[in-house]
Parts: sequence; C-alpha cells; structure tokens
Amino acid sequence: MTSELLRLTVPEILALYEKKKLSPVEVTQACLKQVLKYNPVLNALCQMDESIALHQAKTSEKRWMRGAQKGQFDGIPVTVKDSFNVKGWPSRQGSLTTSNLPQRDDSPAVTLLRDAGGIIMGKTTMPEFGVKGVTDSPLTGVTRNPWNPRKTCGGSSGGAAVAAATGMAFFNLGSDAGGSIRIPASFSGVFGFKPSPGLIPAYPPGLFSTLWSAGPLTRNVTDAAIALDALCRNDARDWHVLPIPAQNFAKTMNMPLPKLRIAVASSINGISAVPEVREVFAQKIAALKKFGIVEEVKLDVPGLIDVFNTHWMAVASHTVAEFPSKTRKLLDPRFLSWAKRGDGLTLKEYLQAERDRMDIGAYFKELLTSYDLLVTPATPMAAFDCGINMPNDAKGKPWEDWTPFTYPANLAKLPSASLPMGLTKSGLPAGMMVTAGYLRDAMLLQACKKIEEELAFTPWIATQKEAA
Repeated sequence: MTSELLRLTVPEILALYEKKKLSPVEVTQACLKQVLKYNPVLNALCQMDESIALHQAKTSEKRWMRGAQKGQFDGIPVTVKDSFNVKGWPSRQGSLTTSNLPQRDDSPAVTLLRDAGGIIMGKTTMPEFGVKGVTDSPLTGVTRNPWNPRKTCGGSSGGAAVAAATGMAFFNLGSDAGGSIRIPASFSGVFGFKPSPGLIPAYPPGLFSTLWSAGPLTRNVTDAAIALDALCRNDARDWHVLPIPAQNFAKTMNMPLPKLRIAVASSINGISAVPEVREVFAQKIAALKKFGIVEEVKLDVPGLIDVFNTHWMAVASHTVAEFPSKTRKLLDPRFLSWAKRGDGLTLKEYLQAERDRMDIGAYFKELLTSYDLLVTPATPMAAFDCGINMPNDAKGKPWEDWTPFTYPANLAKLPSASLPMGLTKSGLPAGMMVTAGYLRDAMLLQACKKIEEELAFTPWIATQKEAA
C-alpha cells in the first residue's frame, strides 16, 4: 500500500534499501502516485518531470544493488521551493515577471541535497517572491490545505508543507524570513525547522540574508535532522555562512536530554491566539513538564511588528523599483502594496529599524540565557480561507499582522521549529513553536524529538485508508 510505505521514516526506508527489501524506484513511484492524485487539487508542485525523477531513482537503485550508495540518504525523494535554483529548470518564484529559461546551476542547498543522494521530484509553489504568509500567486494560482482544501496552507513555503503532509516527498526544502517555514508547517500539520542563520549556505545573495534561513519541512523530527546534516555545510559563495564543522544532528538528537528550563508564553505584546488554538495549546503545555521546569513568561517586545515590517517594506520597494512600469502591472497587488509603503520610508527610519532590531535581539538573547526553550503557539489561528491574504481580527477587520509569534526568531537570529500539537475543534492542525538560543540547533532538535513523542500527533498521511 502506498499510504503504508509513505508512513515510514527515512531511517526505516534506508534500512530496507540496505537489506534490498525495498527499492528507490518503489518509493519514488509511491510519491509520484501522491503527486498525480493530489497535486491537481492542492497545487503543491509547480514544476515536475516524472521521467527525470524515475531516472534518478533507477540510478540510485543500481548504486544500492552494488553496495555503493551515495551520501546520507541515497534514493529519498525531495522537493525544492521555487525560490531555489535547480539546474535545468526555471526559478519563477510565483511571478509572471520572471524568466522561464532554465537555470545553469543549482543553489548550494540543492547541490547538497543531490550530493546526499536525494531524488528531486520537483519544485514547490510559493507566493510571489515569498512576500506573504499564504501561498497563492499570479503565476501558479492557489495552493490548498490537505486537511480542508477550502483553507490556505500558509506560506511562503506552502507548497513544501503540502508536499510533506501528503507524501509527495520525504524532505521538502523551504525557506523562512518571517515565518515562511513555520506558518505552513503549523497550518498543514507537519514539522518545520528554521535553523540559525548561517548554517545552511545561500546563493545568489539576497537582501533578507540575515533574516533568512533555508530549512526542511518533513512529517517528523528525525527526518528533518537527517536533512539538516546534509544541508549544514560551508560554501565559499555565501559570506554569511558560518565556518563551523559539519553537524551530526541525527546522532545527537537521540542523546539524553538534560533537564530544561522552559519559558511558555501564550501571547506576545498582548496578542493572543484565538480561543480554539489557545485551548489546544493549554492542553499540550502539560506535556512539557516532563522535561524540566516550565514557567509562564510575558513577552513584551516594543516595536516588534514595526521593525519587522520596515525590513520587508524596504526590500519590496527595492525589488519593485527594478521593474519598468508596464511590468509592475503583472505583480501581485499585495506585493505592490508592500512596495508602495516601502517607497515612503526614509533612510533614517530604516536605520532606526536596524537599531531597534539590536534591542530585540538582546531581549531574546537574555531570555534564552535564563531559559533553554521558549514555547508559544506557532500561529494565532488555524488555517483560514483560501483566496485572501489575511484573516479578520476579533472586530471583523483585516488582521494585517496576523503572525507575530514567528517574527522574533528571524529578527533575533534564533533557531525555531513548529511541531503539530493537535487538531482544533474545526479539525485543522495547530502548531506549537519551540525556539532556542542562537546556534543551539542541536539541543532544539533533541527537545523537539522528545516533545513530538509526547504530543503523539497523527499526521495527515496516516489518516488515509486507501490502498496503492
């Protein structure tokens, strides 16, 4: 059965490859069946080539038969967000303004996935240039939530989250400059990990370099750790990448976890989750007490939203300024509105935001010196309707800044993850966000693994009854 095969973890699959009881071709075919069945409705992949995927799988199969497997996860299907370059395919980034010419080279993270033996299934959908927290774009349309196709999957790594949830691939490479891994992970019921910036190399360079991190979306923590072991490498093209030794997250993740001091916050700057998410969060916090001391804290971070928005508006303005006026008409109106707001920024205002960001970083550095982990809801609500950029607030007005819990990790350069903690009364996933201090990624993964076991969330793929 396809659904039974796709419920396996990556280590379980690799063990079956080793025993020659399973083939990369069989696994790839199972993932392709999921793509063919669900992608026409959910729109997770914007580019794919079945023949290319099967060719990679057959090549991997030959290596396993010879006992000459390649890298950490030879023969494991992966997807790549359309903001990354994949040689031979265009990088459209959800925009009608981009070229449909194939890229000549891979982005560093894609090269690392190939080196580890990953089978690239395709590229996943995203909003135009990744500038909003839902996944729809002028180029690729709306990407939908597998738990309820009338709902959004979140964004901007929305296609990656849906691919993870539905078994289109085991590793799904996304990126996060304001919540773009953790928001769709929360909405789609998968695990999303935003590493400390500088661990995974990026190229070409971008204006979000210090806010941005590449990272995996998977159905469990173990698979994410294996992906990160392959991705955390040096690359001379990225001057932000940290000159540290190769990581071994998969090994250290299973080491004993010391007693932790855990800070829990159900709101930030007085902004709380909606009642149905608060209810799930309150129920699950008790699970954390098994791992150490749990204390409620108040997060008071003045200027958090303004500082974050200033950075995003400035980048949007800079990006749009390079387009001629005729081309701008092709852009997403939401993106244009961000750019227009950025046009009105002064240099003094931008520099003040940079200065205020230092205070935000210091605030969270001090907090995560006193505590090992900070735990909050990942998003204040479960997935809302497709086709809109934001939900309404309690007063029925558009909630412009509806995802404040995710911003701090980007501004303060922290590793952060979203774990599926349960379903709301409406049957939609809600995410628990767990954040650690800078470069404490290994400890964060250890903790996430233990918390995952306690939460015992049933992923979407495990709810499917049909046979292959």
